[in-house]
Amino acid sequence: MNAQDIYSSFVPLYAVLVSLLAVPFILLSSKKPNLREFWTVLAGVIKFGLVLSLLPNALLEKTAEISLLELAPGIELALKADPFGVFFALIASGLWIFTSFYSMGYMRGENSHKQTRYFASFAVCLSATIGIAFSANILTFIVFYEILTIATYPLVIHNENEEAIRAGRKYLVYTLTAGLFLIAAATMTYQILGTLDFRAGGMFTGVALAPGTARILFLLFLGGVGVKASIMPLHSWLPSAMAAPTPVSALLHAVAVVKSGVFGVLRVVGFVFGPVLMKQFGLNNILITLAGFTIIVASLLALKQDNLKRRLAYSTVGHLSYIVLGAGMLSSAALTGAMLHIAFHATMKITMFFVAGAIAVNLHKKEISQLNGIGKVMPWTMGAFAVSAIGLSGLPPINGFVSKWYLGMGSLQAENLIPLGILVLSGLLNAAYFFPIVHRAFFREPDDPDKLLKHKEASPFMVVPLVITAILSVLLGFYPDLFFKFYQIAAGVTASIVGGAGL
Repeated sequence: MNAQDIYSSFVPLYAVLVSLLAVPFILLSSKKPNLREFWTVLAGVIKFGLVLSLLPNALLEKTAEISLLELAPGIELALKADPFGVFFALIASGLWIFTSFYSMGYMRGENSHKQTRYFASFAVCLSATIGIAFSANILTFIVFYEILTIATYPLVIHNENEEAIRAGRKYLVYTLTAGLFLIAAATMTYQILGTLDFRAGGMFTGVALAPGTARILFLLFLGGVGVKASIMPLHSWLPSAMAAPTPVSALLHAVAVVKSGVFGVLRVVGFVFGPVLMKQFGLNNILITLAGFTIIVASLLALKQDNLKRRLAYSTVGHLSYIVLGAGMLSSAALTGAMLHIAFHATMKITMFFVAGAIAVNLHKKEISQLNGIGKVMPWTMGAFAVSAIGLSGLPPINGFVSKWYLGMGSLQAENLIPLGILVLSGLLNAAYFFPIVHRAFFREPDDPDKLLKHKEASPFMVVPLVITAILSVLLGFYPDLFFKFYQIAAGVTASIVGGAGL
């Protein structure tokens, strides 16, 4: 990146801080729910507006940066809103608004306890996620990565029953250990390079590394980001975390935590090691092997789940590794497809979790075997689910088809047909565990018609967000550059990685 492509701006800092500044107002409004939730939505809208203001320059491949604190030469806390960071921040901050409205309907519908703690923790999580998106270097990334871990813990244990406490403990063990791996990786990187700053094409490009050093360093980074990316065998915390309320599951799967993990994988591949070193030491083959294994095994495990949220959880484990698989193939189309799948999987999977929550609150049903005929009373909700099921199976015209198409093209570009075979098999398995749910909802008779027909759709606070995210999935399937130019940014980031690596 040329010096003229970088400009100084406080906007990345403001985007990180705005929801953090809302936390005291949320806490002080604990006895006034409407006011408390007003602060939540206001912070979300302002944050999204700030991120959106960075989009025009990101499309021109310009980067906003601000230095916060220099700790030592080459070691500082700094924010840099490069195009890839803006891409991720747009997804997180945009979907956050829908999650905020949905949370109101869910928490009130469940008459949940400690709602103020819930909304305050959510706000901190989003600040941390935007901090991850805009981290200029590995140190800043680690700081916000760990803040996200700690801030998510109260959400995972929100119900405070035995299952939730056990899930929270498991979540911390996995994610805090991952943080230690990242710290070790950062230490080694600084000793070798004297800097921790991300660079498109790879920080290590042109640096002579011993094969053993490169592999150890890569495994440390992969251990750090692979936990939140739920790469098997580092995944088991995620299905356990389904003990959390459904909006938290949506946060985990679509907006923040796991997407921070796969964002980290792409940062490591494209901005730390770079395509040249990844190929030179066969590191990309490690990613392809782990991702392929995760995709197939997670899909098979999803087939076995009767609990709706657990089936969705295993589906997420598999789909996250689509992104890892794309990173491992290293071809231009595959990297573009991987980035697009961060965005497109988010709109589809958040819809599905919103659906699961609406069913739980409205009908008090959590098992797939209990869903016979619910499409009769919740047609909008189950229609949105059907849209996402089509997209996640990789069928047109939903956006999941677009990202999968580029991943498949990437397999051909890389002259490696194994990933393409994995994608085709995974699509069939996706259809096998999603389409029976749609069939149950619309084409089976209810188990107890008289009782079921007394119900109707859930609260508009829940139904409207899930319908909008489903519509968004359709629109982005027809036109991937609609609204936010996701394709243009993804293609530009890919070009910067390939060009920065000198390929």
